[in-house]
Amino acid sequence: MAILSRFQNRALGWWYNIPLPTGETDATPIPQCWHGFDQASDKWIPLNSTASPTTDRNPRDYSNLAGGSEFGLITWNIDAGSPAPETRISALLSYLQNLTTPPDIIFLQEVSRPALRTILDTPWIRKQWYSNEADDTNWDKQAFVSMTLVSRARFCNPSSAAKHMATIGPIWRVKYPSCFGRDALCCDILLPSLDMTQDVSRIRLINVHLDSLPVFPSLRPRQHSIIASYLRAAGHGLVAGDFNPVLPEDQTLVSANSLIDAWIELCPNEDGITWGLDSDTPFPPERMDKVALVGLKPFHIQVIRPGTCATGALSGVDDEQAGVGKEGGREKHEGGLQIPWSDHSGLVCGFRL
Repeated sequence: MAILSRFQNRALGWWYNIPLPTGETDATPIPQCWHGFDQASDKWIPLNSTASPTTDRNPRDYSNLAGGSEFGLITWNIDAGSPAPETRISALLSYLQNLTTPPDIIFLQEVSRPALRTILDTPWIRKQWYSNEADDTNWDKQAFVSMTLVSRARFCNPSSAAKHMATIGPIWRVKYPSCFGRDALCCDILLPSLDMTQDVSRIRLINVHLDSLPVFPSLRPRQHSIIASYLRAAGHGLVAGDFNPVLPEDQTLVSANSLIDAWIELCPNEDGITWGLDSDTPFPPERMDKVALVGLKPFHIQVIRPGTCATGALSGVDDEQAGVGKEGGREKHEGGLQIPWSDHSGLVCGFRL
């Protein structure tokens, strides 16, 4: 079985021109497509992002690259378990749309089916973003998945690649050991050289929601190891999302895999809590959400506290079920129920080659 898995990884890497680790026998890459919204057909349609140039790991001058060589990422676990997912994700997206400096890449975790439909129906998303999902076809029995969006203003479709722009490369999920059926959502972005050759610098982006809860034995160490091997195979990259560091051993997994924790690098004297400040749970507040890098330099990181949105009456959900009161940050206000966008804060990170 191990030999078959190694052969499969080599074949997939060759076919899709993706540098993949060959030694991971319990992690299966599953290729997907990027999607762009087509106004004429009023549908999200698949893009051809499997073809890519060869990889060049040598540093280059990208000062003339459209938008520069600095990129902004926002990662947010949007909480699949709270009520009114459509209202909450709409409020969060409206906030992101109105940021003075909009992100280039958005990682979302715990995207439920109602949230997915709302995201894909949002005019701003349709006009300005590529999505890894067009529907829930690839979800199997999962109640929620991770989702990646990349800016159409910063990244071009490979079929119409502009020499001065970064290009979206292949995208795939890695099925690794998980108690909850979770995976790592991986994609590459490709930066062209300025001498018009076929060489590029490849940046690998991995969106994760690692296993939750203090389950024994924990599979998070193995998940970290697999993710790190995929980043090293590309040479440059980052992993971001909900790391769920609920056991003492989880606190050292980033450094143990020779990755740079962006928060520790930039804000070593601040706690960076992203979960639990307003929740009545048996677990203490924690820096659940992280960005870890290899071959990249973080230059900015910031926690974004969730706002609240008015949901009005929640059909079929009584006050106790909805958590009305101070618990979970939900409060009754005149005219309806105010709930936070998510039980997690968002995390924004700027990085460069």
